[in-house]
Amino acid sequence: MSDVLYRDPTAPIDARVRDLLSRMTLREKVGQVNQRMYGWDAYRRTSDGGFELTEALYAETDRFEGLGALYGLQRADAWSGVDHGSGPGAADGAALAELVQRHVVGRSRLGIPALFVEEVPHGLMALDGTVLPVNLAIGATWDPGLYERAAAHAAAELRARGGHVALVSALDIVRDPRWGRTEECFGEDPYLAARLTEALVRGMQGAPDDDVFAAGKAPVVLKHFAGQGATVGGRNSAESELGLRELHEIHLPAARAGVRAGAAAVMAAYNEVDGMPCSGNRALLTGLLREDWGFDGLVMADGLAVDRLARITGDKVSAGALALDSGVDLSLWDEGFTHLEEAVERGLVSEKTLDTAVARVLRLKFRLGLFEGQDATARPPADGEAISREAARAAVTLLRNDGVLPIGAHVSRIAVLGPQAATTAHQLGDYTAPQRPGTGSSVLDALRRLAPPGLEIRHAPGCALTGDGLSGIPEATAQAAASDLAVLVLGGSSARTPETVFDANGAARKAVSEMTCGEGVDLAGLRLGRAQYALLDAVVATGTPTAVVLIQGRPHLVPDTADALLTAWYPGPWGGEAIAGVLLGLTEPTGRLPVSVPRSAAQLPVHYNHKDTEYGGYVDESAEPRYSFGHGLSYTSFAYGTPRLTGLTVEVDVTNTGQRYGRSVVQVYLRRLLTPTWPRTLELCAFEGVGLAPGECRTVSLTLDPEQLAPSRTVEIRVAASAGEALGARGHSLTAPDETPL
Repeated sequence: MSDVLYRDPTAPIDARVRDLLSRMTLREKVGQVNQRMYGWDAYRRTSDGGFELTEALYAETDRFEGLGALYGLQRADAWSGVDHGSGPGAADGAALAELVQRHVVGRSRLGIPALFVEEVPHGLMALDGTVLPVNLAIGATWDPGLYERAAAHAAAELRARGGHVALVSALDIVRDPRWGRTEECFGEDPYLAARLTEALVRGMQGAPDDDVFAAGKAPVVLKHFAGQGATVGGRNSAESELGLRELHEIHLPAARAGVRAGAAAVMAAYNEVDGMPCSGNRALLTGLLREDWGFDGLVMADGLAVDRLARITGDKVSAGALALDSGVDLSLWDEGFTHLEEAVERGLVSEKTLDTAVARVLRLKFRLGLFEGQDATARPPADGEAISREAARAAVTLLRNDGVLPIGAHVSRIAVLGPQAATTAHQLGDYTAPQRPGTGSSVLDALRRLAPPGLEIRHAPGCALTGDGLSGIPEATAQAAASDLAVLVLGGSSARTPETVFDANGAARKAVSEMTCGEGVDLAGLRLGRAQYALLDAVVATGTPTAVVLIQGRPHLVPDTADALLTAWYPGPWGGEAIAGVLLGLTEPTGRLPVSVPRSAAQLPVHYNHKDTEYGGYVDESAEPRYSFGHGLSYTSFAYGTPRLTGLTVEVDVTNTGQRYGRSVVQVYLRRLLTPTWPRTLELCAFEGVGLAPGECRTVSLTLDPEQLAPSRTVEIRVAASAGEALGARGHSLTAPDETPL
């Protein structure tokens, strides 16, 4: 017990917050809502292998007699310049965090600790952090339970390193896959994204009613709020042309699901909504998020976003005031929030509004137990590699198969070709820390290790990921011609190198030669590097059966000239093993597409849930995607019985009619027949994966959400294995009777 209320761990958190806030000066309050530093500038290695704090950290803590939050203390990548020789790893990350925290608390008059905020886009972005498949690959699993376990692991890893808050992309929806950040999205569908966002929050934070975070749990900041995936032309941070209905129906359901699950924070996005950037959009951050949805958590601005508001307000002082008054509680690297003391004194924003933001920051610190020194008590989890492997396997999606897969006993020689065949670096995705040598497995290495005795494997790269170089194609073609099967591993890369030129917020300003995806790497088209198509044509022309494997961060365009086609997205370090297992038939392809795959960029947008209009297709090209949302093949076959609707429960019998175990994803789509506003063609409203042995039949029950069904008076429910089947009436449909409660 303490005679100072805010130091009493038995006192209610809200009472502790009020007591502490009442003791703070205006300057100290402003310090709590600032997150100015890059964490890697706060320390440096010493000659004995330890760490020492820098003058930059001293200056920052002197500025406001403490520190509200510190970004990226553990971050390591080409932008930060941190590598295994200069940064903290699993063995000493917690010690560095403790060293910095001791300094911050000692410099604060009231002993207020700092929040350590880290990027956790697909696993903790730190040296020795577990790298998971990117979000688009997670979307391909259609498995919220699996993702919940992966998110729980990432949170435990973060806390074991002394970190507190996880920045995680979850809310962006793919509407134009030319956008370089497509890999950070769960897919094109709001319902799928909502279910995975719920899983993320549950896994990282624990139960929604837990007021105090457990030692291995971490508050999550959901990125990005809102509509960032709708920018014009797929260009990062460009304008978005969003009507309110499109915003609410497509871009907000995941955010609302995350808020309902108890998300501690959201990040205001760069884009504008109806002419106002999100970080200055009071209607969005206060009117919708707080007043309509009842969100009482923290709102963080995206990097340098507050200063951009000076284009509207005239200077950075008033820009900071606008952001604070609109609902932003914590800045990120901005100058605008550093001038809030002046803004309050000039009457640009009230101290009461500042107090509200400071209280949210302090409340999160109390919920984390930071005043009791509980920021480094979590034990490091040991199963990171296992969960990453499992997620990678679940994401592998078979799109086309003319019988060449799985590789049969009649195949004695395989040619493993292509620029992605022998590398792990390009399997990892954007926002990935440097990996230690030997981490992970390429497709080639995994095939050599897992292949049965007597299966000869040859290799030739053929070409690079980008460029026109054709000199390696003759060797690759010769290897294919002399083999029973060619496995051609193509794709793109988000791998950054020290040669990458970065913007001030870490986005790539100028991509290096092999970088074809990631933040700041937007494409006008969706084609692979030109030499990859030449290699594909040359290999197919040999007449050798060919299976194409795509490792990519967005759907790229590949003609259906090969005998088989599968995609693994960016599957993480052990993605090569996941792919090899599917090729060899050791595991089943269980992934389903989280996005529609277009035939050409000229079709865009090509998402399945467009408005239900009666216009025709194009004269010069089909308007239908090459592969539809939800599509994915198995090595077995399934039969769906006639669905039954009882109240809001849909039941369907699913039978494995083939000779192998397999997993089908039952997808329930809603088609609105009579509705007060113009409907979409289809809307995903439920899904469930079911694994079945050969001949096994199981009844799958799916409960529909009445809120999603409303306000339609008459709806049709379609049960199918993909949106394409549902649209083409190949799935089963039923109409809800009038007495069904909607």
